[in-house]
Parts: sequence; structure tokens; C-alpha cells
Amino acid sequence: MTALGVHSDRARPALVRLATEDPALGALALWCAHRDAPLDAGWTGPARTEGRVIWYAPGFAQLAPHEQTGVAAHHILHVALRHGARMGDMAARLGDGFDETLYGIAADALVNEALLAAGHALPRPALTLTDLLTRALGRAGGPGALADWDVDRLYLQLTGQGSGSGGDPASGKTARPAQQARAVAAAAGFAPDVRRDLPDRENPDGADQAALWRQHLARALETGRLAGRGIGTIGHHIADIPEPRTPWEHHLRRLLSRALLPGLTQTHRRPARDWIAAESLARSTGSPIPAFRPGQRRSRDVPQIVLAVDASGSVEAALLQRFLSEVSGIARRVAAEITLLAFDDGVRWQVRLDPVRRATQVTTLDWPRGGGTDFAPPVAAAVAARAAALVVLTDMEGRFGAAPRGLPVFWAAVGRATSAPFGQVLSLDR
Repeated sequence: MTALGVHSDRARPALVRLATEDPALGALALWCAHRDAPLDAGWTGPARTEGRVIWYAPGFAQLAPHEQTGVAAHHILHVALRHGARMGDMAARLGDGFDETLYGIAADALVNEALLAAGHALPRPALTLTDLLTRALGRAGGPGALADWDVDRLYLQLTGQGSGSGGDPASGKTARPAQQARAVAAAAGFAPDVRRDLPDRENPDGADQAALWRQHLARALETGRLAGRGIGTIGHHIADIPEPRTPWEHHLRRLLSRALLPGLTQTHRRPARDWIAAESLARSTGSPIPAFRPGQRRSRDVPQIVLAVDASGSVEAALLQRFLSEVSGIARRVAAEITLLAFDDGVRWQVRLDPVRRATQVTTLDWPRGGGTDFAPPVAAAVAARAAALVVLTDMEGRFGAAPRGLPVFWAAVGRATSAPFGQVLSLDR
């Protein structure tokens, strides 16, 4: 479906009712494109979101009027919360380890929980955040959960890749939340209804669109709050409202680029350029030849960074897998020679990544499991390798040791850690 066509006839009555019943969603609907899907659309369900376009299937017209309004509101929130774009961002970060269906489950649960709390009706049964939290994660649900969970954090918890989630694949603990979430979604009749967006080449982190939709949401929710009805009355409780923030990997790329800039050192193999000019002038005029001045060269022909992956006992299997996905993402984006090392309370091995086969190289390595955590050995290894920078992927639970001299250290961390005795902390949760 590429041609947008005309405004949806199927959705028009529902959108008119929505503008009356929920001023906030009625305002947000104006920023969406509403289109009628053809009979052979190729997907199930009454509607589907693609970017800012909402496609309404023939089955949409068969729903009761209050259910049509709820379904339209559901997809308007998908657009406003940028679930398709954020799905694409997460897929780019995690690579082959990304589970699109599970991300869609997380997005649907959050949207449905918000709509039900705002008094909207949805086709039953409906997947909710409370269902996922209580039955898949064993956590408390209820209306207050909307203030604690956004779609990215919920997805990472369901896949076991968030801090304090996960488990051992051999025991089945890692897969259990994901399996339970799928079972809960299947019982609620879940069908994928959000299409993953590809990153915009001119704005790959989506910051402009995030800022724009945050403005739309702020104005719309304030309108609903003043009217005293609809989603505007609970808007301040929704943690999933997108923020115009720069993802951690963009911060890392900028910091690494700065750290990888080659320095200049003197070399006696060639003279300085200004000395060549001064010497030529002296010879032509018969003046004394100036004292030789050495030239300069780059102190680092091929910059090298060390990626240290925490494989200690506190890093559960799913979190380690996420670290490996992040390693692949860093390797793709940084123009440098990369040495990968695994550590717990010591460096277990280190290997130089081959630019051609690094994707398969990472997955075939023998990763240690268990043991304590000591950050001093990987720091010492990076210093010994004369690395331009060290990136440590970790849960920040361990002994830090002394700060290295002249080595930029970046902590790519999960959890609530915001500082370290040295180096700069970047949160993987962002």
C-alpha cells in the first residue's frame, strides 16, 4: 500500500465521535492520515498503523460504533507515541536479536491500558499492561503502572534483556517472560498492527519527529485536561510519551570520534613545512640557513578501541546477548580497529575483530559465565594495547580500581547507574 488515496470513509463516523468524546485524541487525529485499506490488504485486524498513516480494513465497519471509536483511538496513539519509529530504532540497535512481534505486544498493551483508563471501549478481549505485568513478569499492574513503563523498557524486560530480568536459557528462565507474554497476547486475540519504520537518513535518531510529536501531545493533552474528559485527564501518568533525546549510541559515536582523533608528534624523517620555505629563501638570498626543525606526523595511523564485555555471574544470559548485539552495532558505526575482550574478575580472552566476518565472529566465541567482576584487568589490557578508547558493556556491579592515565573510558551500562569513579557513563536504556 503506497498510494495514500482519499480520506477514509470507514473511519469518518468514528473520528467525528472521537472528537466529541475525547478532545485530546480528536486533536491528535488531525495529525494522522486516515485511509481505507483494500480488500486484499494482506493483514488481519480492523486497522493497521504505518508511519503516520492509519489504514482501516473492511472489518472495521463491522464493529460496534463504540468499538470503532476505541480502535481509531488505539491507532492514533500508536502514531502519536511513534511506536513504528521506535520499533525501527530498537531493531537497528539489537540486529538479529530483535523480536518485532514482542515489541508490538508491548506497544499494544501500553496503548490499551491508557485507553481503558481514559474510559474508552475496545473490542474484547483486549491486551493490557496489567495483564503483561502480572502474568508474564510477576509484577504489580493497575493504572499506576502507566507512569512506570515505556515501550522500550517493557520490551527489554519481556525479552530478559533489561537489568534484573533475564535468566539461564538452559533452565528456561530467560524465555519464560517472552513465552508468557505471547500466551497472554494470543488469549487476547493480538495481531500485529504496527509496521516497523526505517530510520530517516537525514534524521537517523528521529529527534526532530520526537520533538514535534511531543509538542502535539502536550497541546492535545492540555486541551483534554481542560475539557475534563478523555485521555487528557490521565496524560500526565503516561511514561511512554516520546522524549526528544539522543540515543546512547549517538553520544558514544560522538565521544569516540573525539577520542580517536589522531594526535601529532615530531618526526625527524622530514622537515617542517615552514622550515622548507625559510631554508629556500635563505639559499636564494645568501642568508644563513635556519636551524633544522622536525616535521609532524600523526601519532596514530589506525586508531584502536577496546570493547570489554562483562560476562560475570551478575550478567544474565539474555543481557549478555544484548551486549553482543550492541557490540555489533558499535563495530558497524565506528571506523577503527576493534579489539574485543571478555572479562569477569579477570580478562578471559581478547581477539581482534575482522571487519569482514565480525558478525559471525562474535556469535561463535566461547563466552565465560559466572565469577565476580573486576574492572581493573580490562582497563590494564586496554592500556597495554595503547588503545585510543575503552568501552565497557556492563551492569556496573564490580570493583573499579584506579583510574587510567590518558585513556578515555566509556561505561555502556544497564540499570540505574549514572556515575562511576572515572570515565563517562552512557545508559543503554536510552
